[in-house]
Amino acid sequence: MQKDRYDYPLSTASASARDAYVAGVDALLSANPDPEASFRAAVAADEGFALAHIALARTVQVYGRPAESKVPLARALELAPNTTPREQSHIAIFEKILTGRGMDGLALTREHVKTWPRDAFALAPSTSVFGLIGFSGLKGREDDQLALLEPLAGVYGDDWWYRSLLAFAELEVGKYDRAHRNIEASMAAFPRNGHGAHIRAHLYYEVGERRAGLDFLKGWARDYPRNAHIHCHVSWHQALWAMELGQSDEAWAIYRNNLHPGAAWGPQINVLTDCTSFLFRAELAGEPRKPELWSDLSSYAAKWFPNPGMAFADVHAALAHAMAGNGEELEKIIASPKGAAADVVGPVAEAFRNFARQDWDGTITALEPVMTEHERLGGSRAQRDLVEYTFAGAMLRAGRVDEAGQMIRAHRPQNERSGGYPLKELRRPA
Repeated sequence: MQKDRYDYPLSTASASARDAYVAGVDALLSANPDPEASFRAAVAADEGFALAHIALARTVQVYGRPAESKVPLARALELAPNTTPREQSHIAIFEKILTGRGMDGLALTREHVKTWPRDAFALAPSTSVFGLIGFSGLKGREDDQLALLEPLAGVYGDDWWYRSLLAFAELEVGKYDRAHRNIEASMAAFPRNGHGAHIRAHLYYEVGERRAGLDFLKGWARDYPRNAHIHCHVSWHQALWAMELGQSDEAWAIYRNNLHPGAAWGPQINVLTDCTSFLFRAELAGEPRKPELWSDLSSYAAKWFPNPGMAFADVHAALAHAMAGNGEELEKIIASPKGAAADVVGPVAEAFRNFARQDWDGTITALEPVMTEHERLGGSRAQRDLVEYTFAGAMLRAGRVDEAGQMIRAHRPQNERSGGYPLKELRRPA
């Protein structure tokens, strides 16, 4: 048997299949280009290699082509009985995830890591803000994310993937000092980790270092390929900072070249949410509304997310429909929200409708009951600031200036800082 990078046995005798599989795992875990090609190479080297098939199935799902996962999933399940207990459990986790039973997959993952804690590829879908916990719709999901990862520190040590994901979990609950140490260690070990650079960008965002964040990300992403998994989202961070720094021409160039549907490459959920968020924040910053861009986004949302069910996508689709005046699609989300966070999706969608109509009091009334619940929508704090900015923007337009300021201060996370965050460390060139 060959072994993977975490020293677990693999049911293949082919060194070529093993090498291609490890390359694919690292590419997917680091958001680098074309893990699919690596997994297909692993299958070509050993068609009986079950983990290569399940990894291929997971990859096409992540890349927004879930229908293509059926054939490699079926082959992995066929081969599973002849694999090790770890591989059988690993395949079972992904069978749940790939067939729409994410919470069952999360339960299996929690059991799996008790025996095989360094099975990073199996653990990965449960982590980060877009993972099974992140999209669970449950309150306290940010604390749960950290609780899943923290106990594994001893077994992962300085592993670049683990340290980056731990950093993200820490910064989402306001533990910025710890997040800083972990993301710096991760990036030092693997500088071309796309997820690591993205997580470092979130740290800059949370501590308010706009200029340093933009400079870092522009430099890091200069040779980040357009077909890499999070190229679109990394561009979103750059566009937001450019707009906030008054560089509106640069921000709009980033939007049109790297975010806008038809120009961006990325999973559909990233294109929808990043574009919607940028256009709305641009308006809040004083940019004139661009109806044709909102119309494009509303059409995109209706095509790729026609039925409510994924809270994070649904609220962004609702905003796109509201700003484009697409009342029919918007009403589907307001009237019939679905999923574990449906009770939050409905009011947020209604608030976006009211905001588009310049009904500031109606916006405030719709959002007030769910302002302590919006973590259940999924996504990062940086992304969910969209909801808080909507609330604050409505308050400002309604003349409730002091209340808007109080709300912003009240909804920032408590963090572990006592003597001030060492911002000079983040200002250093990466």
